[in-house]
Amino acid sequence: MELIQTKFESEGYICNNQIATAIFLSQNLHKPILVEGPPGVGKTELAKATAAWMNKSLIRLQCYEGLDEAKALYEWKYGKQLLYTQVLKDKLNDIISDTSGLESSIESLHNFDDIFFSDKFLEPRPLLKAVSDDEGAVLLIDEIDKSDDEFEAFLLEILSDYQVSIPEIGTIEGKVKPIVFLT
Repeated sequence: MELIQTKFESEGYICNNQIATAIFLSQNLHKPILVEGPPGVGKTELAKATAAWMNKSLIRLQCYEGLDEAKALYEWKYGKQLLYTQVLKDKLNDIISDTSGLESSIESLHNFDDIFFSDKFLEPRPLLKAVSDDEGAVLLIDEIDKSDDEFEAFLLEILSDYQVSIPEIGTIEGKVKPIVFLT
């Protein structure tokens, strides 16, 4: 515990044995830390100081009423997909020029990867960034009490396995589980 306290002290954050123990247990048990208290007591600073001394990126998700999966997990880059559609439209004749009939044209198109829904068009949001960070990250989920019950249930699902399933791509899981702070 003294080592953790020393690390925090090097970042200008004074932590007691309870905080050091919570950090230690979170690291080893891979469980989130719920930090409660009135505004201004240093809940957010705890996450920032943890990220700093661990040399990990701090990823913040600010909760609010109406926050949904798309804003917290990922979105598709629709503009980029539309641009790709235009490029594909221009190249379509070249792709199916050696085919005769609708069936063989479709078969020829199926030989290409479906990149419309691939990681090239995926815009990761805070939860996906934190889960897929191969170096590990510190995820700060701020003001969780302002989110809806549905979002809290969704968040519980993500934080239980630290993996994200994207139907078009598959399951994404990082090599190192993030350290999570809920305030």
